[in-house]
Amino acid sequence: MSSSEPAPTPAATSPSDRGHTDDLMSFLSAAPTPYHAVAAAAERLEKAGFRQLRETDAWDGSSGGRYVLRGGALIAWYVPEGAAPHTPFRIVGAHTDSPNLRVKPLPDTGSHGWRQIAVEIYGGTLLNTWLDRDLGIAGRLTLRDGSHRLVSVDRPLLRVPQLAVHLDRSVNTDGLKLDRQRHMQPVWGLGEAEEGDLVRFLEAESGVPEGETTGWDLMLHSVEPPAYLGRDQELVAGPRMDNLVSVHAGTAALCAAATGRGAEALPSIPVLAAFDHEENGSQSDTGADGPLLGSVLERSVFSRGGTLEDRARAYAGTVCLSSDTGHAVHPNYGERHDPTHHPRANGGPILKVNVNQRYATDGSGRAVFAAACEKAGVPWQTFVSNNAMPCGTTIGPITAARHGIHTVDIGIAILSMHSARELCGADDPHLLAGALVAFLEG
Repeated sequence: MSSSEPAPTPAATSPSDRGHTDDLMSFLSAAPTPYHAVAAAAERLEKAGFRQLRETDAWDGSSGGRYVLRGGALIAWYVPEGAAPHTPFRIVGAHTDSPNLRVKPLPDTGSHGWRQIAVEIYGGTLLNTWLDRDLGIAGRLTLRDGSHRLVSVDRPLLRVPQLAVHLDRSVNTDGLKLDRQRHMQPVWGLGEAEEGDLVRFLEAESGVPEGETTGWDLMLHSVEPPAYLGRDQELVAGPRMDNLVSVHAGTAALCAAATGRGAEALPSIPVLAAFDHEENGSQSDTGADGPLLGSVLERSVFSRGGTLEDRARAYAGTVCLSSDTGHAVHPNYGERHDPTHHPRANGGPILKVNVNQRYATDGSGRAVFAAACEKAGVPWQTFVSNNAMPCGTTIGPITAARHGIHTVDIGIAILSMHSARELCGADDPHLLAGALVAFLEG
């Protein structure tokens, strides 16, 4: 369907929808950081028969499910029995990172008798949504031997306190003004700051001997769990939906494609590519603008006896659905949206279009997505930005330009994007996953 048509009336969530959404909420809770997100996805892949490959090992060309982990990124794929070296790929692309507050290299600080943690702003976060919210801390510790230890303190530990209205009388008339450096440092206790205190605390929490940690990548997260919302519980509120909804749906879709009755006869190789660092430009060794995806696809071709010619043939027939969240029409700010394109919650996944290539979708890409939705029996909508508003972007154009792969931008419509807590329709994650399964199965 087109977004110019009336949006369908949201139906009551079916048991299968609710089961998928329940699992999504468990996934969101288990994934406070990109490192946890790829670990949670890998656990689901392992249960579906996938096995991990190390980039430093030689790869063989055998059939079956494989995945590679690098930092906060994951590439997983399933090779059907008898796949030729030039067999094309069908890729679901997503990203694991979300805007948040990240711990600085010298974290222990404080002022006026308050112990605080020094943080840096990551991505385009809505700063006010982090105020007066109970926060935990999570990430990974790097030990002296070079190994990593995941850590997550998922209980109220920190808080960014807002200034009382008595001391900011104009806040409700002139608006809240936050200085990113001075006003966003959370408190976590009383007393004087002590160097090394945070790391020692996290070592104790994760069972690491004191003094073994030599590096860390840590970030804050809201400890409020995801929840159904609304009179009929047709909505879901939760953290990091941008873009763990797509990572979760892509993982579920790849597992379904690899374990379905027609898995051995798939006409292409289904792939999940979940990248880190999308929220700050994707330029890293684990980002979409890095070499990871191209390296994995190329090694897959070559491990099956392929040549550069086979790689070129495979890429020429490859299609990628870049799945990321988009904007649902906002009931209080309708004028900010295009007047003829109003994606709604529970209206199905959205096709994202921008002629200036902020999204990679073209007419033929629309046909690919429409065919997948039709096969899955899934309604869909179209998103276009208001001409007077700047348009965001995704890993879609990066993937298309870097690898020469035909790419289509899609996702689900949400409210409160880049908030510490976002909102979507309870049916849309399941509908997205259904469309992705149909796409991966070709």
